[in-house]
Amino acid sequence: MANEEKFAPVEGKYLSYMEQPLVREGHTICYGDKSEKCFLILEIMSYKKERGYDLPEKIFIQVVDSKDPGKIIKQGEKEGLSNALSIGMIWLERANRA
Repeated sequence: MANEEKFAPVEGKYLSYMEQPLVREGHTICYGDKSEKCFLILEIMSYKKERGYDLPEKIFIQVVDSKDPGKIIKQGEKEGLSNALSIGMIWLERANRA
């Protein structure tokens, strides 16, 4: 019973950014509406210490097909979460318009 509760789906509202859902689990961040053509996956590959905090350093970016998450539309790597999210959002917007 305890394992079922641990992996139960999250209920309620999700955090959103720029009116799109933003969900983090471990080192993986998913951004975008999965009912659209594509969504974004940001994988935190490494961290750096700054003022006593672990901040994401290297981020692997993937734009993924919503119907087939194994199909990667575009991928790349950026330094810093802000840079990765910015370029990822541009790629995602272009992929969803295509």
